[in-house]
Amino acid sequence: MSSNAQTVFPPSADFAAQANATAAMYERAEADPQEFWAEQARRLDWDTPFTQVLDWSNAPFASWFADGKLNVAVNCVDRHVTAGKGDRVAIHWVGEPIDDHRDITYSQLKDEVSRAANYLAGIGLQAGDRVAIYMPMVPEAIISMLACARLGLTHSVVFAGFSSAALRSRVDDAEAKVVITTDGQYRRGAPAPLKAQVDEALGSGADAAPSVEKVIVVRRTNHDPELPWVDGRDVWWEDTVGEASPEHQPEAFDAEHPLFLLYTSGTTGKPKGIVHTSGGYLTQASYTFHNVFDHKEGRDVFWCGADIGWVTGHSYLVYGPLSNGATEVIYEGTPNSPDEHRHFQVIEKYGVTTYYIAPTLIRTFMKWGREIPAAHDLSSLRLLGSVGEPINPEAWRWYHEVIGGGRCPIVDTWWQTETGGIMVSPLPGVTACKPGSAMRPLPGISANVVDDNGVPVADGEQGYLVLDQPWPGMLRGIWGDEQRFKDTYWSRFAEQGWYFAGDGARYDEDGALWVLGRVDDVMNVSGHRISTAEVESALVSHSAVAEAAVIGAADETTGQGIVAFVILMEGAADTGEELIKALRDQVAVDISPIAKPREINVVPELPKTRSGKIMRRLLKDVAEGRELGDTSTLVDPSVFEAIRARRG
Repeated sequence: MSSNAQTVFPPSADFAAQANATAAMYERAEADPQEFWAEQARRLDWDTPFTQVLDWSNAPFASWFADGKLNVAVNCVDRHVTAGKGDRVAIHWVGEPIDDHRDITYSQLKDEVSRAANYLAGIGLQAGDRVAIYMPMVPEAIISMLACARLGLTHSVVFAGFSSAALRSRVDDAEAKVVITTDGQYRRGAPAPLKAQVDEALGSGADAAPSVEKVIVVRRTNHDPELPWVDGRDVWWEDTVGEASPEHQPEAFDAEHPLFLLYTSGTTGKPKGIVHTSGGYLTQASYTFHNVFDHKEGRDVFWCGADIGWVTGHSYLVYGPLSNGATEVIYEGTPNSPDEHRHFQVIEKYGVTTYYIAPTLIRTFMKWGREIPAAHDLSSLRLLGSVGEPINPEAWRWYHEVIGGGRCPIVDTWWQTETGGIMVSPLPGVTACKPGSAMRPLPGISANVVDDNGVPVADGEQGYLVLDQPWPGMLRGIWGDEQRFKDTYWSRFAEQGWYFAGDGARYDEDGALWVLGRVDDVMNVSGHRISTAEVESALVSHSAVAEAAVIGAADETTGQGIVAFVILMEGAADTGEELIKALRDQVAVDISPIAKPREINVVPELPKTRSGKIMRRLLKDVAEGRELGDTSTLVDPSVFEAIRARRG
């Protein structure tokens, strides 16, 4: 790790003085974890108050607040209207077409959610039934999620960039009775079909998806006057939900009632449906939103750049913000549609105060150059967030200086689909941050870094990141497969009863936690364990490099050899061997000569999913000369032709 990565950034005195979270929260949570979580749960409205906080007697299956009852949608919508805040804007919706936007108040959101709930109930759906949502980032997607929550229907959101085969496997596994979709979606300014993907997924005749009774279609792009239609199954949202009554009487559900399934991406074979329930999940989403993002109700404008197809979109675009009465921006499109200024124009127009995005996007902004954000007034921003993967120190400092003007704390958050909410993060008014470190577990969360035998490792040593105490937002299982749940998450440290996150980590000499990425992204080079994230960070700290992806490829001599793929900054010259030597030397200085990549490839683009994740396993296929694995989730599979051409 380069020495300048250790520079510490404390919060300003002004920020600390007004912050929601205080250092005392850590002590309170440690002294009595169950009372601490009970206090967080009481931030919600309960129809039947809980008397028991945690039942861990059937570990690894937890019950939180099990004898309490609540309605998740009421907590996200109705209670704000009842409190007289109905005229507050809940959602500033920004479509990809430049003049396409809507503001939706909490009162309007309540009416729309009620209409959708009335229609879904009217076609016979009952609490516990599953609904698949396959939609772009349009308001009706959020309305659909909340309508399901209102009725106790378990929603399964499938990212609208996934293939028809991926949709079908998720519909079948959940036995979804209804699919909600749109006629199409905008991609870089042009309409692309989506209903056609649903038709292909659901099949027909003997191949038809057996569980699906209705397909509800929102008119979004209106691009196809001959849209294929299955009479009796397919209905327009506008003609059904749009005609339903805006009055709906909700009922309360058990805290352990399943709120949603979310299928983890990148798995082979049978999809893995992560189950999240109502009371515990909402408690953690709401608590973390309030404290990690220091949310000031009625003043802040929050923007999470994730898609609802991922857990970040569930927790910090729907349930976390709305349960806190937030006003938020929801953007449908890509960051460079129609040009690279789009995100900064949105921040400027809506006075965004809190901006939560992935390191991949930050590095993309770096590649485009600082003159683009510099052309806009970003002074409304007061807090920045990072999510999705460890952020390299170079990108952290650029984000802090160029986007945040040197004044905004950065919350670098670590969590997973399985954890439901943020687990490790700075508290913005409390923590002095080190760029690249998630710093420490939040109050109420307990994490450790251990070796193969479950023994805590010394400061500075790499180990496995484990969660050694249950938490409210934790997954309650894998849909329909208890054994797989135990095997996947609890078998590695079964004797201790710990959840193994699958990530490597280390604590430094100051007690700051550094998450090093997936353990399968920890390379073993001549007996030395080297994290791909650290090598990527070292490469990106070179002034010529915008983004890097590193993998460990089989090597007869060293066990694994380090292979790097880098994209250069706009305007940086590719000087061939001279540049390669400079980059290898950079890694040697920042980490160790043992970490020098055996091969560095300068490439025009990296293979990414539509959520922005780099598909490193496919790069491994290239490096090891294999046929490519599944490329269905990539934005542009043709990038491999360019990569192979550059490697000769």
